[in-house]
Amino acid sequence: MSTPPWKRSAAGANTFDEGSGAVLPTIYERTTGAAIAAGAMNLGQGFPDAEGPQWLRQAAADAVADEATGPNQQYPPGIGLPVFREAVAEHQRRHYGLQLDPASQVLFTTGATEGIAAIILAFAEADSEVLTFEPWYDSYGAIVALAGAQLTSLPLSAPDFRPDVDALIGQISEKTSMILLNTPHNPTGTVFTPAEMQKVIDAARAHGVVVMCDEVYEHLLFDGAEHTPILTLPGADEVAVAVSSVGKSFSLTGWKVGWVTGSPELVNRVRGVKQFLTFSSAPAYQWATAQGLVDDRGFFAEHRAQLTSTRDLLIEGLQSVGLTTSNPQAGYFVLADISPISDLPADEFCRRLNNEVGVAAIPVSSLTKQNEASAELDRLVRFAFCKHRSTVETALERLQADLPLK
Repeated sequence: MSTPPWKRSAAGANTFDEGSGAVLPTIYERTTGAAIAAGAMNLGQGFPDAEGPQWLRQAAADAVADEATGPNQQYPPGIGLPVFREAVAEHQRRHYGLQLDPASQVLFTTGATEGIAAIILAFAEADSEVLTFEPWYDSYGAIVALAGAQLTSLPLSAPDFRPDVDALIGQISEKTSMILLNTPHNPTGTVFTPAEMQKVIDAARAHGVVVMCDEVYEHLLFDGAEHTPILTLPGADEVAVAVSSVGKSFSLTGWKVGWVTGSPELVNRVRGVKQFLTFSSAPAYQWATAQGLVDDRGFFAEHRAQLTSTRDLLIEGLQSVGLTTSNPQAGYFVLADISPISDLPADEFCRRLNNEVGVAAIPVSSLTKQNEASAELDRLVRFAFCKHRSTVETALERLQADLPLK
């Protein structure tokens, strides 16, 4: 008897408990639950302490309350409100010079997670192989498994976490149906170069493989790093689809407003799956998001400055207690190697860190296949800096008082 889809996981033993038969919450939910129970500072799950801009939240409120100016509150079109799709297309044109037809090349999704699921289910053939780098956003492994495919991953190696694109391309075979890219990368903060992505595109075209590029951290860039959307590169329109969302860019993760872009043919195939997931949702949030994408009123720059400040504070504090840290180019997270201060496995270190020190973090091993190839990642812990400065300061005070853990 084959393993049912809901029990499959390509991401290690994180989603199903064989003993009880229960489907487990994600590592993010489990970490937040443990942090609440222990009264810990939550540097684990990557949601901001601060709400997004007030003017954008007010736009959503107005969209719900005002029938004259806001959208109808019934089912919006499954592909997304026209004003939303036009705003996404305008955003891509203004920021990246990318020309998209909003009627056929932009698809609304209920957050990037639904977009990722719909893309993988649309293109990952049963019994095929899907290639990616690890660590990863955990839904990649789960959805690939639900599609009946096999995830094969290559680790991004410390300290710089640059992708070995040639090694990835070397893994392409007649069984390969998809390649999953993520830039800016979660959780390493690596920003892939145009040359690195171009190699992947060229190989995908040569082998008839579809590429998904997850770009949700596109506006959370530091130290002069620049994001290149995959669809701006030569030949990408033949094989690539991109996914992004409003959650990270505007610090509104609960809105769950995302989008998929690509050629009309590829987007239409994703739409064919998406319509049987949520069909449609969030008309007021779509309408409000459209206002922000057309004019962010300086929020993107302000947000980057705030995150840069808390990133630097966290890095300095983690290094002061003996941890070796990354210096991310983008995103929400700092990866710290616990080897200099502890011999514990990262998952046990995080459990004790939460319960004994009062700081929640996530073991990077929970975002890998947990095999020999990813062994070097098993000493890493992910700390989120998308928090109030006072939250990070309190967490660091606790670490400085109670580390090391042996």
